[in-house]
Amino acid sequence: MKTALYGRILFGASAVLLGVVILTWHDSDTYQHLRKISSLPFGTIIMGFLAIAQIAGGLGMLVPRTVRLASIVLGIVYAIFSLACIPGMIAAPTAYVQYGSFFEEFCLVCGAIAAYAASEPNAARAAALGRVARIGLGLCATSFAVAQKVYLHFTATLVPTWIPPNQLFWAILTTIAFAFAAVAILINFQARLAMRLMALMVALFGVLVWIPILIAHPEAHVNWAEFALTFLIAGAAAMVADLSWSVRDQSRGSQSTR
Repeated sequence: MKTALYGRILFGASAVLLGVVILTWHDSDTYQHLRKISSLPFGTIIMGFLAIAQIAGGLGMLVPRTVRLASIVLGIVYAIFSLACIPGMIAAPTAYVQYGSFFEEFCLVCGAIAAYAASEPNAARAAALGRVARIGLGLCATSFAVAQKVYLHFTATLVPTWIPPNQLFWAILTTIAFAFAAVAILINFQARLAMRLMALMVALFGVLVWIPILIAHPEAHVNWAEFALTFLIAGAAAMVADLSWSVRDQSRGSQSTR
């Protein structure tokens, strides 16, 4: 079994970038929903360790022989990041921003699970991990749709003004696209196509939205973190998409030999 090469490279390279960003600028603006970690005793040291782990894991994702170990490292890091969002959810249960941050991080956990499953020699375990990654990604797509609906007008402001017909149109269209992708992924109907299209859409967000913002405001640390996170999500979706296809093919092959 294998995951998409481009997805794995995108995921690994983005993890390296995010690790470098956090290691270079370990302040509250760099990665806002991780303030709970930074505020812990020795929080700066912990964040530094997690940043180094991301860099090491990201580099490991680029080398086929070390993908399995790298996926474990990144899975643990992003699971910690996901858990760091929970106190904010408890403190402000009616504010969706913390839920959105949780599912952004959990999407990366799903990508790490997909990378691990791709190196799993046991077909049954690989298939089970693939289902977990697919369902998890479907929940994340649901959250992305809800977040864009809740913050629709803010989302619209991120759309470049030169793209016709207008910013609100694209904000609404991408919200609907996330919703349709979520349904397709969760019911496993054309799930691979949905995940691939979602990966492409998120990657286009990185190119059309975050690259111009970075060029205009390279001094804003949060922009670098959002840029890296966007491509991490795109890479995760691509890896889960190809893993789901590989699991299905392998399952069919094992049935035909019985």
